[in-house]
Amino acid sequence: MKTRRNRKNFNLNPTGDPWSPWLHVDIALVLSSVALAIIGAFMVYSATRGNDPEAYDRAYLNRQLLFLVVGVAAMTTAAYFPYRRIRDWVPAVFWGGMFLLLLVLTPLGVERNGTKAWFEFGSFQLQPSELCKIAYIFMLANYLERFNGRLDARQLGNGLLLGLIPIGLILLETDVGTALVFIAITMGMLLVAGAQTKHILVLTVVGVILSALVWSSGVLQDYQQDRLTSFIDPASSQTEAAYQQTQAQIAIGSGGLTGQGFGQGQQTRGEFVPEQHTDFIFSVIGEEFGFVGSVSVLALFAIVMWRCMRTARKSPDLLGTLICCGVMTLFAFQMFQSVGMTLGIMPITGIPIPFVSYGGSSAISCFVGIGLVLNIHMRRYQVV
Repeated sequence: MKTRRNRKNFNLNPTGDPWSPWLHVDIALVLSSVALAIIGAFMVYSATRGNDPEAYDRAYLNRQLLFLVVGVAAMTTAAYFPYRRIRDWVPAVFWGGMFLLLLVLTPLGVERNGTKAWFEFGSFQLQPSELCKIAYIFMLANYLERFNGRLDARQLGNGLLLGLIPIGLILLETDVGTALVFIAITMGMLLVAGAQTKHILVLTVVGVILSALVWSSGVLQDYQQDRLTSFIDPASSQTEAAYQQTQAQIAIGSGGLTGQGFGQGQQTRGEFVPEQHTDFIFSVIGEEFGFVGSVSVLALFAIVMWRCMRTARKSPDLLGTLICCGVMTLFAFQMFQSVGMTLGIMPITGIPIPFVSYGGSSAISCFVGIGLVLNIHMRRYQVV
């Protein structure tokens, strides 16, 4: 990887006008992200309306629209302040997030589906692990940047220790899916930061061995093991996880080429797919808009990935490159895993689709990530 310019060479706003960077905003990234969120709001409406539209409770839709508005505001805020100045706030935000991950393990936390990962405020829930994703990306990028694209074993180990803090706390919540997201982010950023291939191979082998030990130790509950193995042969399994994947595949298969139409999916209206407004929302897209609609949504994600990658390559410094790659890894892993488990080719991990699945914590976190990528893209020419 080429050597990046030292931070002292940066004048983040040479014109003195705080709005001048917005002349270079990445319109394609903004539009594709907002389009995914709008599609998500429509899908949440369809997934929660049931068979009787007259009796529909608009609470889910109203909250999702509120999350969209707050998310766009958060994206704008994250893009406004120069990212090299934001870095001064990152340690406080990161450690504050770690405190919330600890706090959610106390009686103040709320348990859902066997996972204790939420705070509840009336009809709203806050999931700290979602908000910690972006803080962790920035914190890890902050650490890795100082080595200028060359990591030795000790520096790599310190980066892993930083990652083990949120991963360990999230595993205590029994949220295996979110822990996997943090692992993917860590590995992706370490590779970009200059980790040697031999070190990555050693880590992979160690990870496989540890996974086997955890599996055989009885740490995972029976329902967690079912969720991780049901995709192998759901037709022959009688577990709830197998039922969920089977119903999702029926929904997607019934959509055909162009789908049954918005609000007309029989599986969706009958609510046969558990969690169809959150983790399994792709089944709603597949049933109501078919292959064409599903590919269109994936194409929007491809645009987001492309723009993140493009900004990473054009970033004036390694910090910006690492942040962009971390955000891109976050979106790519979650999209692949969530769509894959709906199609029955990946285990059920409870990971939402970025921007599309119902949930305020996830939506706001995703938009903040986009805001940081926009921030870096807008300031790619501000080097003197």
